[in-house]
Amino acid sequence: MREFDPAFAAHLASGATTLCWCWVLERTDGTVLGFTDHDRPVNVDGVVCEPETGLSATAIETASGFAVDNTEVAGVLDSARIAATDLENGLYDDATVSVYRVNWQDPASCALLHVANLGEVTRSGQGFTAELRGLAQVLNVEKGRLFQYACDADLGDARCNVNLADSAFSGSGTIATTTDSRSFTASGIDAFAVGWFAHGSLTWTSGANAGAVSRIKRHELRDGEVRVELWDPPAGAVAPGDGFDVVAGCDKTAPTCRDRFANLVNYRGFPHMPGNDFLFAYPGSGDTVNDGGSLGHE
Repeated sequence: MREFDPAFAAHLASGATTLCWCWVLERTDGTVLGFTDHDRPVNVDGVVCEPETGLSATAIETASGFAVDNTEVAGVLDSARIAATDLENGLYDDATVSVYRVNWQDPASCALLHVANLGEVTRSGQGFTAELRGLAQVLNVEKGRLFQYACDADLGDARCNVNLADSAFSGSGTIATTTDSRSFTASGIDAFAVGWFAHGSLTWTSGANAGAVSRIKRHELRDGEVRVELWDPPAGAVAPGDGFDVVAGCDKTAPTCRDRFANLVNYRGFPHMPGNDFLFAYPGSGDTVNDGGSLGHE
């Protein structure tokens, strides 16, 4: 049974309560926001919860054992607090949400009822609905390594060890012209080989998408111009003059790890794993067995 602070428990037992809901949201970049369904700001543990966004929540479903607790919050987009571009650019992905029941006449008298991570967010006009997933959700995430050709490390992480701060693997550029919301010509990265940033990442440093990260599909040279194509259009408009930082891409294959990054000692895949041809080969068949020989010689 949940135990409450004596002052809060006494308020609940009084029969006449002055209660409201408060949500304290902490993004993975450290930004902290507070919201309440009360009509005035409420200070909860040093975070001012603002009422303007009009957040409301469904009932919290909880269960014993390892079942995941779920609820939803709904609200109206407010450019000063929650911007549509921030939601679409993933700045709220996996944010931590703490749900409080608060005596708005005495905010120090409150109870933390639920801690969750922000899941799927759906939009409808100027409104949005966000799924809150209980902390048991992490138990549903697959752990361990996969037996596969491709490397399962992320470029630049602790298992990969490639230093992405090295000028050989990163650069900065500016949009020169735009073709559409995903394609543009760029200046500032002319010194890099064609395809160097394909499969890499681009972080916007200015413009409507500042702070957002986009994945690069193609990096090519055409008619003397450097052209970049993204996998998905960013949430905000892309315009000439927008700045960005880029890091080299990796297709997770052993030859790329060896030739581009000289990092084969840290390759986290299995390039010599037998392929499908091995299953159908038999003595004297004359078939060449595919042993994943991506590191073999011609």
